[in-house]
Amino acid sequence: MNRVLIAFLSVVVCIITTYSCKQANDSAFHGTVTITSDESLQPMVEQLCQGYVGIHADTKFNVNYLPEHLAIAKVLEDSSRLAFVTRELTTSEQNVFKTRGIRYSPQFIAIDGLALLTSRANEDSLITLKEVEGIFKGQIKNWSQLEGSQQTKDIVLVFDNANSSNLNFVMNKFGLTDLKGLQIFSAGSNKKVIDYVRQNPNALGFIGVNWISDGEVPLTAELSKGLRVLAVSDKEKPTRQDYYQPFQQNLRFGNYPLARKVYIISREMHAGLGSGLLNYIMRDVGSLIIEKCGLWPAKPFNREVILKKEI
Repeated sequence: MNRVLIAFLSVVVCIITTYSCKQANDSAFHGTVTITSDESLQPMVEQLCQGYVGIHADTKFNVNYLPEHLAIAKVLEDSSRLAFVTRELTTSEQNVFKTRGIRYSPQFIAIDGLALLTSRANEDSLITLKEVEGIFKGQIKNWSQLEGSQQTKDIVLVFDNANSSNLNFVMNKFGLTDLKGLQIFSAGSNKKVIDYVRQNPNALGFIGVNWISDGEVPLTAELSKGLRVLAVSDKEKPTRQDYYQPFQQNLRFGNYPLARKVYIISREMHAGLGSGLLNYIMRDVGSLIIEKCGLWPAKPFNREVILKKEI
């Protein structure tokens, strides 16, 4: 009996040891991991990973950019260590973590904004949140129905893809469950949304602000050609001062109505490369990279200023 018990315990120990070694073959400063990200966050995630690898040369991130629900699914099925996303997990998704003994602790890292784009050929530059809601509820179909609009064509809504976080954010914002009857074009990527909107004056595009922003400049020089970023107001009868573009400071102070949070969802259970990247973002210069991408970091980098008294 004792021999059987000893043999059984030996097998258990071997399994646990093997599993632990497999799980802990990386550290904060060494190793390779696969991570996922929502496509709308790609420019920021690329720069964060490049910045970290630039400091810790013996590390590597294999990043897959996917629609948000797939990025999360990869983490749940253990084919991705962590995911950059714009929402927390649903109750059913959290239960997957719970059944596998993984502590669910979403890390809020930044404030992002959903930017609304039109072609420069479209002279409209202002829109209210109520008008955006009316468009998605099928009450407003033509540009001429918007106050002050010079366009007379039907509105075509342009997103990166049908399951994107950008579209899901809008649907959740206005409590929508059905988009039937709307003219929606799936461009395939945030970059292709930009290209499509530039060439079509009747298009209204929706993209993550980090694709077009560089700090306090709403459009980078290369991408700004032929594009306009709409200013949005959440007031019923706004004055011109009530409209805000997705500038960094407007995200910071909550002025922009279509702001959203960015999270890291991690399944890492040891002090590995994922933890190292998270610390880099929350406690190191990673937050400066987030600022450079036009988002506002959850924990801004502490800049020490030394004032010298002149004699």
